[in-house]
Amino acid sequence: MSSPLIAVSHLYKSVTDATGTLDILRDIDFTLNSQQTVAIVGASGSGKSTLLSIMAGLDTPTQGTVQLAGQDLFALDEDHRAALRARHIGFVFQGFQLLAALSALENVMLPLELTGHSDPKPVAKDMLARVGLSERLNHYPKVMSGGEQQRVALARAFVVKPQVLLADEPTGSLDHATGETIMQLMLELNRELGTTLVLVTHDQGLSRRCERRLMMQAGRAAWVD
Repeated sequence: MSSPLIAVSHLYKSVTDATGTLDILRDIDFTLNSQQTVAIVGASGSGKSTLLSIMAGLDTPTQGTVQLAGQDLFALDEDHRAALRARHIGFVFQGFQLLAALSALENVMLPLELTGHSDPKPVAKDMLARVGLSERLNHYPKVMSGGEQQRVALARAFVVKPQVLLADEPTGSLDHATGETIMQLMLELNRELGTTLVLVTHDQGLSRRCERRLMMQAGRAAWVD
């Protein structure tokens, strides 16, 4: 039996200020296999986004480990974690997080350039065509709709063919119809590229389109049907 792609083991996260200590995550423990689609659901403040950030190595746990492709993220220093992310992880955010000074094409080329790709432009063009933006290559985010910006963000995330795609409320700032279109496109790309998708969402309809759902409640997590 193959090893899990992601292994989250006894993860805790606490923050302390003048009012005391707040436990954000409490003994989170699960594994994900390659090509799974998983929705992390739960009320605001239940720890969903914190868990996603720690899984990416963007935040550090108080206790516990996250292994990605057999590598303990927190046995690495920040630079090596960043290098591991660049090789294995793509991101999609609710707020798109596009660079305003770059065109759609330049935004999608950027992760390829950061990983040393020798000819990123045609690869980025192909991915933008895949998300239906062949006519918008040279447009900047400020003149694009929310749905178009999220398509650019999807293209940027998938262009490096990541093993894992982490998506934090990717349809949260879009209207329902546009959100449905974006979710369908994300799942199609996920299947085509064999990516493991981990999606944080409040939308129960979207969550049920994933193979598994992980419910967060008061910092704890449990699989639900």
